[in-house]
Amino acid sequence: MPSVCFYFQVHQPLRVRKYRIFDVGQDSSYFNDTSGTSLDNRAIINKVASKCYLPANATLLENIKNNPDFKISFSISGVALEQFEKYAPEVIDSFKALVDTGNVELLSETYYHSLASVYSPEEFVRQVVLHRKKIKDIFGVTPSVFRNTELIYSNEIAKMVEKMGYKGILAEGADHILEWRSPAFVYKPINTENIKLLLKHYRLSDDIAFRFSCRDWKDYPLTAPKFANWISSHNGGGDTINLFMDYETFGEHQWEDTGIFEFLRHLPTEILKNQDNYFATPSEVLDRYEAKGELDVHNYVSWADTERDLSAWIGNDLQKEALDTVYALGQEIIHIDDPELIEDWSKLQTSDHFYYMCTKWWNDGDVHKYFSPYESPYEAFIAYMNVMQDLRLRLTDAQKKQEHNISLNKMKPLRFSEV
Repeated sequence: MPSVCFYFQVHQPLRVRKYRIFDVGQDSSYFNDTSGTSLDNRAIINKVASKCYLPANATLLENIKNNPDFKISFSISGVALEQFEKYAPEVIDSFKALVDTGNVELLSETYYHSLASVYSPEEFVRQVVLHRKKIKDIFGVTPSVFRNTELIYSNEIAKMVEKMGYKGILAEGADHILEWRSPAFVYKPINTENIKLLLKHYRLSDDIAFRFSCRDWKDYPLTAPKFANWISSHNGGGDTINLFMDYETFGEHQWEDTGIFEFLRHLPTEILKNQDNYFATPSEVLDRYEAKGELDVHNYVSWADTERDLSAWIGNDLQKEALDTVYALGQEIIHIDDPELIEDWSKLQTSDHFYYMCTKWWNDGDVHKYFSPYESPYEAFIAYMNVMQDLRLRLTDAQKKQEHNISLNKMKPLRFSEV
C-alpha cells in the first residue's frame, strides 16, 4: 500500500549577461540583458510561465478539484519567486490558489539555490532563514521539510538541517548510497535524532522527466494507465514512491505536443483506481512511516548527471576557480553595510552559474548544453569572472567608505549629555 509522493522543484536563475572586461568598473548591472535572447531573464520567465507554470498549475488545480485525495509538494527558490513577483505575478497567484486547497505542501531550500551547504555553513543557514521568511510572507505557511539545492545531500547537511528544526529532508535515491536497499522506504540519517530522509525513486521519476517523449525508449509511449500499473506493482514492496522532478518537465522540457499535460491530467485518477494507492505530501509520509534503518552518506550526493555527485558544478578547474572566488569574497562582503553589494553577491552564488561552466562530454554534456544560455562553458566562465572583478572593486570601495565613516565617528566630539 504505497503512498505516492510528488515533489516538484521550481527554479529560475538570474542569468549573468555577456559581461565584458570593458564593463568592469563601469557598469555593475550584471543581470540586465533585455535583448530577448537566452540571457534575457524577463523573456525567459514569461516564456516558461506560459509554457509550463500557468498551464501546469491549472492542470494540478483541476486534478485536486476532481480528486480531493490528490496531493503534491513544491520547493520554489527565492530567486524564482522574486522574478515571478517582478515579471509574472499571475504565476504567484496560481501557486497561491494551489496552496489554498490544503493539498499542497511547500518545502524549504536555500533562497538563492546555491551551493552554500558545501562551501559555507553560515551562509547556508542565512539563506535557509531568508527562504523560510519569503515563503511565510507570500503564502502564509512555514515549511517543516527541507530540500537542498539539486537534492545535494550528505550526513553533515542532514545534521545542519536537523539543527534548524526540520523533521525531514529529501535526497536522491542513488544506487551507490542505497546498495541493496530500496528508495521506497523512509530512512534516518546516521548520527541524527529526529530528522527523517525521503529518497527519490529515480527510475520512475526519470521515466516522466527524461524519457516521456523519447521514441527510442522501449516503453514509449508512456500513458497514465501504464505508469499507474508500475506504481501499483510496488504494493507490498515499499511504503512510498517518491516522484521528484523539475516542474519545468511539464511544458518546457517535455513540450505540450508530446501529450505531457494529458498524461498529468489523467494520472491521479488512474493511480487512485487501485484502492491500495493514495497520495501524500512529504510531511504526511514522514508522520505515517517509521524509518526502516539508518543511511550513512559520507560523500555528497545529488540528482545531477550519471555520477549523482557534485561534478555537475565542481568537476573542472573553471568551476572550482569561480566557486572559490565567490565564496572567498563573501567572507568580506557579508560584513559590509551595503545591501546591494550583498544582494548581488548572493545571486552570484546560484548553482546554475557553475552548471553552465561544465565541460563534460556525451549524454551529460548534452544536458548541460541544453540548459546553458551561453555558446560555450568558457563564455560562461569569462562573463562570470569579469563580474567577480567588478564585484571586488565594489567591495574595496565599500570597505574604504566604511573605514572612513568609522574614522569620522571616532573624531566626532562628545555631546554634553555623553560626558
